[in-house]
Amino acid sequence: MRRLLFMTAGLLLITTGNAMAQVRISITSEWGNVEATLIDNAATRALIQALPVSIDMRDHLRQEKTGDLPSPLPQAPRQQDFSTGTLGLWGPDHFVIYYRDGQVPPPGIVVLGQVTGDVSNFDRPGPVRTRIERIK
Repeated sequence: MRRLLFMTAGLLLITTGNAMAQVRISITSEWGNVEATLIDNAATRALIQALPVSIDMRDHLRQEKTGDLPSPLPQAPRQQDFSTGTLGLWGPDHFVIYYRDGQVPPPGIVVLGQVTGDVSNFDRPGPVRTRIERIK
């Protein structure tokens, strides 16, 4: 009985993880297009339900583009380190695309996913309007 329970739980985790691991989004702007893979947490599940969205983004600290989502997302675990291409959430509705490696102060960011392409197109001063959509 115990073995059956573990096998069922394992199968459920594998099935759920694979389904979420395949959720991909596109981020489109006049500066270019990138794709990203989302991780599985409460914030990304809510983001997926809100797509598509358009966000006016601005440069911040020459390491990231930031912009406000139309509505807040749920909290999820936070971390302070990020790498080039990390998608994050600073406040409940503050979407971030990091185009350099770095670290943020506490409480950190909610990691939403990772860009799979080249994010250097965001490494320029000035605002940009982005459109975020789920890739079917």
